Amino acid sequence: MSGLFPLPRTSPAPGAVHVPGWLGEDRRRELVAACRDWARGPVPMRRTRLPGGGEMSARTVCLGWHWLPYRYARTAEDVNGARVAPFPEWLAELGREALCAAYEDPAAGDGYAPDTALINFYDADARMGMHQDKDERSGAPVVSLSIGDTCVFRFGNPEGRGRPWTDLELSSGDLFVFGGPSRYAYHGVLRVLPGTGDPAATGLPAGRLNLTLRMTGLDPGR
Repeated sequence: MSGLFPLPRTSPAPGAVHVPGWLGEDRRRELVAACRDWARGPVPMRRTRLPGGGEMSARTVCLGWHWLPYRYARTAEDVNGARVAPFPEWLAELGREALCAAYEDPAAGDGYAPDTALINFYDADARMGMHQDKDERSGAPVVSLSIGDTCVFRFGNPEGRGRPWTDLELSSGDLFVFGGPSRYAYHGVLRVLPGTGDPAATGLPAGRLNLTLRMTGLDPGR
């Protein structure tokens, strides 16, 4: 929600839907509290080191599966070797609710069983370059939840990092889902807008939390 009036839902590309203000205050607070616990471990939140030696400016903690560029593992080989925290069923249920809300279809969540979450924390200087979420073996939609400071989010196309793209603001409580023809669209975070969050409603004093829920399609027995 922005100001006094809710913003309308939009669809920047086929299969991609932005639902402003979808997370209510109670859910935002619950998610912030859960993220604080997950950030402490068993694998602590960290800046992911890239193959070229650089580090991502956002800090990340994972659930269910640990993401390394560019694959998943059960243990955090690049941090402390510990097994990542399990992916909770209540978060999977939230993902199913999100799909139903985004696609305005009570059956949209049927069969959706996310088994990993990447939780990114952006401070005022953090960014995310244009990239595809393509390390999963499943083409199920990605569910993205934003809490805290607003960011400028660029959503592009599956063919490359260039145009066409749409720039939109993702604010605290916003839901963004991309699936179908847009599942492998390039996307990124251009900048964070400091001071635009809602600390009284979330307990997050500064910065932006982003949770992306995904189905890996990997063997759950691993």
